[in-house]
Amino acid sequence: MSETLEELLNAIRACQTCAAHLPLGPRPVLHVSRTARLLIASQAPGTRVHETGQSFNDASGDRLRGWMGIDRATFYDASRIALVPMGLCYPGRLPQGGDCPPRPECAPQWRARIMAQMPDIRLTLVVGSYAQQHILGKGRVSERCLDFRRYLPRYFPLPHPSWRTGAWERRTPRFGADVLPALRACVQAILAGEDLPDIPPLSPAFSSP
Repeated sequence: MSETLEELLNAIRACQTCAAHLPLGPRPVLHVSRTARLLIASQAPGTRVHETGQSFNDASGDRLRGWMGIDRATFYDASRIALVPMGLCYPGRLPQGGDCPPRPECAPQWRARIMAQMPDIRLTLVVGSYAQQHILGKGRVSERCLDFRRYLPRYFPLPHPSWRTGAWERRTPRFGADVLPALRACVQAILAGEDLPDIPPLSPAFSSP
């Protein structure tokens, strides 16, 4: 007999696979349901997310919601939007600063089982380098984000919405003028239960990244 979503979540909450490597201990953070149509695949929780148990409950979440054009209530409606990072627990800090990568044990152990519980996913926002490497293979995040049409209708690659991305946004007007309108149109369509809209071709003004 296949496992239920409740059984899977209980197993995830009881996981101790990476416990010895987690400075704050295991606290898996994910938001899933059988009815979600949109999946946000990201990297790993930060300290605030670990403390609150709520994904993207920080400034990066505010930026991501702004990119998507939705409010907090919609973002955290698990019946419509699933939030599943590559590493479910906070991985700690690097010696030189910044968060550690997601623990490598996590996605191979859990991701396929989680995805099997979400048959209605129609679009996955692939957020940041770790998620993109796992799902899409090796490649440059910035190039993938600007070439998002290549990955539709299944995936929409995005940079990680950290404060560091702000400088890249300012240097890359195409992100705001071309990528974000398409992202918002896709998100609204999926949340409305519709097919993805037709995305206009790239403007000649942005013929080169």
